[in-house]
Amino acid sequence: MTDVPVVGDAANPGFEGVSPRPGQAIPATGAWREGDPPGHRQFAHLGPFRPERGGELDVTMAYETWGTLNADRSNAVLVLHALTGDSHIRGPAGPGHPTAGWWTALIGPGGPVDTDRFFVVAPNVLGGCQGTTGPASLAPDGEPWGARFPYLTIRDQVRAEMVLADQLGIETFALVIGGSMGGMRVLEWAVEAPHRVARIGAIATAARSTADQIAWAHAQLAAIRNDPNFLGGNYYHQPDGFGPHVGLGIARQIAHTTYRSAEELEYRFGHEAQGSEEPLGGGGRYAVQSYLEHHADKLALRFDANSYLVLTEAMLSHDVGRDRGGVAAALGQATARALVVAVSSDRLFLPAQSEEISRFMPHATPVHMVHSAYGHDGFLIEFDQLAPVIKRFVET
Repeated sequence: MTDVPVVGDAANPGFEGVSPRPGQAIPATGAWREGDPPGHRQFAHLGPFRPERGGELDVTMAYETWGTLNADRSNAVLVLHALTGDSHIRGPAGPGHPTAGWWTALIGPGGPVDTDRFFVVAPNVLGGCQGTTGPASLAPDGEPWGARFPYLTIRDQVRAEMVLADQLGIETFALVIGGSMGGMRVLEWAVEAPHRVARIGAIATAARSTADQIAWAHAQLAAIRNDPNFLGGNYYHQPDGFGPHVGLGIARQIAHTTYRSAEELEYRFGHEAQGSEEPLGGGGRYAVQSYLEHHADKLALRFDANSYLVLTEAMLSHDVGRDRGGVAAALGQATARALVVAVSSDRLFLPAQSEEISRFMPHATPVHMVHSAYGHDGFLIEFDQLAPVIKRFVET
């Protein structure tokens, strides 16, 4: 067994500080709500927006920026977060930000994406729950959207981000980069608007969702919708402790298993019991069970169950080849230089999916393989491998 260093958190080392206190009731929603401290967020009112599959939204998008936009507006970088991420890619936890930045080691002064050189923009995705219009936001009738929130596709989310770019006066991004769900949006940017993207970084992602990914997501969606406290998606007025956090937590545990590798889980936990608990008929838990439950509770403190549904279903919709003649034809339209990165032990976004991206994009690098025992989360952990690759790519 290869030694696997122990890191703090799944999906994000920066999330380690967020966990329930003993006796703390988990709120009905962990969404950022109007009136909460804004933290470092800025807000853009994008106006009316019609999703592909119907409905209409009046969209506000939360975003954060670092660095300075130059005179000809040619140094902008767009960073796109994964499913349960947000716009806070760097900086400490604090009022308005329950977690520290999730990519601080890669983006900042002197970093691979050097904010002394680049103007970095990180939006919270449409349908999210950290300041951008989503199910927890108020609908025109003054009540949270809840289950009435329209179905979104990855393409919808990217088109909303394009409106934000327009408002910021950015015609072309020097780089659009992201991993996992963020990488899906990166590819959609490159195909939907080739003239607006000079370089992309597609990290641990795919050109379309597979049946395997849809299958893993199916159980997560069912867990949330079958929580008795889900109330058909209309749980926002429930008191603390009575939201659908059990279903959301189960969804997180399922997802978390796909984010990490069998090797890492075995190395860290093996067949060990949790402390002095007796799992063999004694009502106790194995250590890995306790670990998953811990992360389930942590997510419920900072996320919204309806947003989890909306964003997961958007991921399932992802197919850059839809209505474009298929994946190969769509990726062939991209003009951006493309850095393609995979994680060797990723069992959610298989390295073969990165190989497909690299094969069909005309200006893509060969796949750079991050060798890691951490599974999919390797793209958020293996900074020592990612940093030099990204730095070389943006400087050439």
